[in-house]
Amino acid sequence: MAVPAHPGRMLFVNVPVADLERSKAFFAQLGFGFDPAFTDENAACMLVGEQAYVMLLGRTTFAQFAKLPLADPRTHTLGLYCFSVSTRDDVDTVSAAALAAGGTEADGAEDHGFMYSRSFFDLDGHGWQVMWMDPAAQPSAVSAADSAAPA
Repeated sequence: MAVPAHPGRMLFVNVPVADLERSKAFFAQLGFGFDPAFTDENAACMLVGEQAYVMLLGRTTFAQFAKLPLADPRTHTLGLYCFSVSTRDDVDTVSAAALAAGGTEADGAEDHGFMYSRSFFDLDGHGWQVMWMDPAAQPSAVSAADSAAPA
């Protein structure tokens, strides 16, 4: 049985950071803003999309929520965080801003024609990918095949 879609659902991804102010400055240089209602000395709510947020949490604050010991993102992959931008050129602009702000390049550009991306590591070693996809190539929320499938 398929799980029903929830249009009002919000996504919060929690990411541990060593220096919250430094991380906020880094992501601000990439064009992200922060919701002041959910930002303080322990956490910053970074706006990613209409219903998507990244919570930058100081390591001590993150540890209060985590059920397992924290791993070092420079030696262990904790997750790969990907966000889209509006144009192909924006991929290069955001990636260049990440490198100028102290990030390091993870891979060269990946060009699949309909999709273009670049990857970098942030100041804490978390892996990020910025990507653009041709709007004509993007799948719809519910494909014709999914809607025709029996429940």
